Amino acid sequence: MRVGSRAGRAVLVSPDATAVIDLATASGGRFGPDPRDVFDAWDEVVRWHATADVDYPAHGDGVELAELDAPSPAPRQVFAIGLNYRDHVVESGLTLPEAPTVFTKFVGSFAGPVGDLVLAGETVDWEAELVVVIGRAARDVAIEDAWSHVAGLTVGQDFSERTVQLAGPAPQFSLGKSFAGFAPQGPWLVTPDELADRDRIPIACTVNGRTVQSSSTGQLVFSVPALVAHLSSVLELFPGDVIFTGTPAGVGGARKPPWFLAEGDVVETTIGGIGSLRQVCVQAT
Repeated sequence: MRVGSRAGRAVLVSPDATAVIDLATASGGRFGPDPRDVFDAWDEVVRWHATADVDYPAHGDGVELAELDAPSPAPRQVFAIGLNYRDHVVESGLTLPEAPTVFTKFVGSFAGPVGDLVLAGETVDWEAELVVVIGRAARDVAIEDAWSHVAGLTVGQDFSERTVQLAGPAPQFSLGKSFAGFAPQGPWLVTPDELADRDRIPIACTVNGRTVQSSSTGQLVFSVPALVAHLSSVLELFPGDVIFTGTPAGVGGARKPPWFLAEGDVVETTIGGIGSLRQVCVQAT
């Protein structure tokens, strides 16, 4: 199942990703239209969809990516994980963490899958990420049960203004990664059962057509289940909560010399079995 958000309303996406239909309409008003309400009733939505006859050709609209929002546009909580790919830890010159490094990206940075990225400074960097959306409340969840609390997965970018992020004496990770538009996600949420191998998903990023990141979630230091288990051991995770799971090697700030985004650059982020994001960099006015 694929679920998205358009103009503040939850939508279903056809299996071939060519059409969307308003979920409230398709379900006769049973679910939605608010995406948060959909995640709050996620188990019921999944059961309904398993037997629903959704007529996309008759009642759906063509997919317009520019009309879509982040799949969970107003989560109660947002978690972001640093240093969570082995290859990224190596390029950063650090040692593997013993526990997840956690910060947040504020919801004001959320954006849909395509659009302009306003450069907030001269050191804006890219970070392709797999994003998890929670579908069932989780507290003290065991690793082996963690996938059952995941509604689905989507594509994300953790854009970062490195100067702000690393300003001392204490780094400002959350602030430097939360300028408007710095958390695009989408184009839709894909349930884990749709993926050939949910633990080894290819992830890539290009800038102006040049591949800058190419890896797999098999490189994760802390897997999706491990993250859900760890976070839920500290606090309750709620339906619709969002987890940015970290980025692989290839970020601009780790290059010699560093490479940061400039006006006119086109950043495309792709995760196998889910879809792609596309942002065009523009200068702030």
